Amino acid sequence: MADKKPDNQKNAENQKKQAEIAKKQAEAKARKAKKQDEGADEEVVVSEPAPPARLSIKYRQEIVPALQAKLGVKNIYAVPKLEKIVISMGVGRFATEGGEGKAKMEKVEKELSVIAGQKPLRCKAKKSVANYKVREGQETGLKVTLRGTRMYEFLDRMITLAFPRVKDFRGVNPNGFDKDGNYNFGFTEQTVFPEVDGATVTFQQGMNVTMVTSAKKAEDGRELLKQFGFPFRTDEKDKAMG
Repeated sequence: MADKKPDNQKNAENQKKQAEIAKKQAEAKARKAKKQDEGADEEVVVSEPAPPARLSIKYRQEIVPALQAKLGVKNIYAVPKLEKIVISMGVGRFATEGGEGKAKMEKVEKELSVIAGQKPLRCKAKKSVANYKVREGQETGLKVTLRGTRMYEFLDRMITLAFPRVKDFRGVNPNGFDKDGNYNFGFTEQTVFPEVDGATVTFQQGMNVTMVTSAKKAEDGRELLKQFGFPFRTDEKDKAMG
C-alpha cells in the first residue's frame, strides 16, 4: 500500500492541473464572448470613398455631349479628353549656390508638393553646359505628373483660384498649343496658389504647366479646355468683330 501512495498523489496533482486549465479556458472563453457582445452593441462606422472630382463629373455629363455636337464626333471614346497635367520648375541656378542653393531647392520642392498634392521628381542634367556652370548629373529641375482625380482637382483649383490671383490677369495665350493639341503656359510666381503661404516665401519661383490631351489637332484641344472654363485671352480686334 505504501508503494501505491505516490501514484495516488500524482493522479491527484494531474486532476488538479487539469481542473485549473479547464477553469482558465472557461474564463478566456467568457471574456471573448463578452467582448463580442460589447462590439455588437457599438455602432459600426464604415468609411465612404471620396466623391469624384467636380470637373471629372462635368466632363462626363456636360463636356462630352457638347464636344460631340461641336466637333461632330459620334463615338464618345473619340471625344478629346485631358490625359495628364505636368508641372515643372527649372531650379538649375540653385545647383551652383552650394549650401544656400540646397536649402532653396528643398523649399521650392516642398512648395511644389503642396501645390500639386504629391511629391515632385528631381530631374538631373543629362550633359554638362559650361556657359551655365552645370555639370552632368546635377539636379536642375522638378517635375510632377498628375492624372485622374488629382489632375482634375488641380485643374479646378487653378481655374477658380490661381488665375484670378494673377496680377493684371487678362487671360492666357490661346496660341500656346502644339500640333497635337497639347497646351503649354506658365506662372511667374508660386504665390498665385493659395496653398502657398505668401508670408513664408523669400523668393519667387516660376513654373511651367503642360496640359496633355488626346486631341489630334490644336483646335480640338482648345475647344476642350474652353469647355472646362479655361480663361483664354481675347484680343481687342476679336472683341470688336464679335
